[in-house]
Amino acid sequence: MIVSQNMVTEAEIICKQSIPMLDVKYHLCVAHEHGVKVEVSPTSNAVPIFGHVRVSSESVSVETTRFESVVSCSEMIEDSILETPATRFTPNVRSGCCADIGPRGSMDDEHIQIDNLAGHLGIVFKQPIPSAFYAVFDGHGGPDAAAFVKKNAMKLFFEDADMLQAYNADALFLKRLEDCHRRAFLGADLALADEQSVSSSCGTTALTALILGRHLLVANAGDCRAVLCRRGVALDMSQDHRPSNKPEHDRVLELGGFIDDGYLNGCLSVTRALGDWDLKFPLGSASPLIAEPEVQVVTLTEDDEFLIIGCDGLWDVMSSQDAVSLVRRGLRRHDDPQLCTRELVKEALRLHTSDNLTVIVICLSSVQSIAELCPPQRPRFRACSLSEEARNRLRSLLEGN
Repeated sequence: MIVSQNMVTEAEIICKQSIPMLDVKYHLCVAHEHGVKVEVSPTSNAVPIFGHVRVSSESVSVETTRFESVVSCSEMIEDSILETPATRFTPNVRSGCCADIGPRGSMDDEHIQIDNLAGHLGIVFKQPIPSAFYAVFDGHGGPDAAAFVKKNAMKLFFEDADMLQAYNADALFLKRLEDCHRRAFLGADLALADEQSVSSSCGTTALTALILGRHLLVANAGDCRAVLCRRGVALDMSQDHRPSNKPEHDRVLELGGFIDDGYLNGCLSVTRALGDWDLKFPLGSASPLIAEPEVQVVTLTEDDEFLIIGCDGLWDVMSSQDAVSLVRRGLRRHDDPQLCTRELVKEALRLHTSDNLTVIVICLSSVQSIAELCPPQRPRFRACSLSEEARNRLRSLLEGN
């Protein structure tokens, strides 16, 4: 098949989008076989990682005069897509964690830190790939709900461990993985409703981060936060579910709830949480307080240096970018994610946080890949003094004597 200039240009556009590679390959081949134009447009302005493929009904023109060589669909895919950084990059996962009671009288936070998920679950992949799982739970109304979810997390999130072994990085698998995590959050919420040892006035926020191959999946319900460092720039991988968040505020009001002085129904500072069944409507009814998480999935590249996840005790007093900059400086200095988490906690305490603190730093790249971003050096001038004789000579020169 002779390919037109338009088709080559469109293939180049596809190369520049970091989208699921096998999904693009499939759509390109379909387009090639049926003679249709393929375009790519991003689906999100927040994290420009995934795109979706749109196939228009406009036929591709075939002009033999514009090209002297024949370019096949498979050659285009091989040259333009399969050699992107996303396909070459493999995360080098290691982590550190620090938890502190802060100024509170009790510690209601819990966390999970697993750098080798496959080993933890007894899974053997056909080809070795990174697999890791992390979570932070911020309890309220007591520590029981957070402790219960942590205790049952492996059963809730990885009941179907065989699914992980089917990892092949295509869009269908990633959608199944996303659905699995949504069900896990909702399942944990229902389990808390039936758990006699946990009060109906007790609940917890939850944030999980799963690394599988070159993919990162973050699921969040509440005001914990995950922040990805991409070449020194902080990218929020979750949003804080608080009444001050306009979409959450509007959803609460539409479902019959109210906001009083920044609190949901006058008593809760978050709009999504597991448990808290005295604030939720009966099972099967839409409630202002929900447990459904928001999920982000990204394809990691060599630009992604590390991930920070933490409870709101950190983010109440520190911006995402400030936290990223502090960790980045620390890694360049000592290359120890554990020490970085201690430094974050120490800084949050210095800034007078009023909550418990739990922070996990997950390194994705080696410290050697973290570029040293130094501001351009200003030229320095050294002050010097002239002798009396030199000043007289300079004066004579300037006066033309």
